[in-house]
Amino acid sequence: MSTDRRYPATIAAAVENELTVKKSRFIARIEPVSDAADADAVIAGIRKRFWDARHNCSAMITGLLGDQARSSDDGEPSGTAGMPMLEVLRRRELTDVVAVVTRYFGGVKLGAGGLVRAYSTAVSEALDLATLMRRESLTQVSIDVPHGDAGRYDNLLRDWAGHHGATLGEPRYAAAATLELWVPAAELSALADELAAASAGAVAPVVGVERIVDVAV
Repeated sequence: MSTDRRYPATIAAAVENELTVKKSRFIARIEPVSDAADADAVIAGIRKRFWDARHNCSAMITGLLGDQARSSDDGEPSGTAGMPMLEVLRRRELTDVVAVVTRYFGGVKLGAGGLVRAYSTAVSEALDLATLMRRESLTQVSIDVPHGDAGRYDNLLRDWAGHHGATLGEPRYAAAATLELWVPAAELSALADELAAASAGAVAPVVGVERIVDVAV
């Protein structure tokens, strides 16, 4: 796994926003998903929720590299809804997300350009409410310390993580306290030096697996 590859981001939780354009209501909902099947389930759920709406247009991007994409105009003129929605997701460099914009027609036709702007804006404004999660290739590091020292080392790791692009994992407590950190590969030696200095060489990090980790922006 490449440690310097840049991965698309995703969002932490679903967001929803509504705007009105010339009496038409555009309700945008964007959710994080794990794959295309998950996205399809979200779309089906929104269709059921807004069963009386004229259109439920959708766009999705999935895959770690954002290499799978699909959109639907759901009865709007071709290219005026799903593709503009998809372009907003791409411009934001997102993946594993699905966007659905429900339109309740207000009786005034918007024209092709008006529809493109309305659907794009609906997705963009909803995304402005989202908490972004960046994805990074990080390496698992764990340290075992006596229970009485766990608080001190936990504080040390939190402070260190905030300055080195790392994120804390879940601690485990057994015979000793095991603290976990997910660290960029380039920072592993710096962490080892930090721990050696703080413990007079008594605490050494154990390097584990590498994986893609979602980190709040």
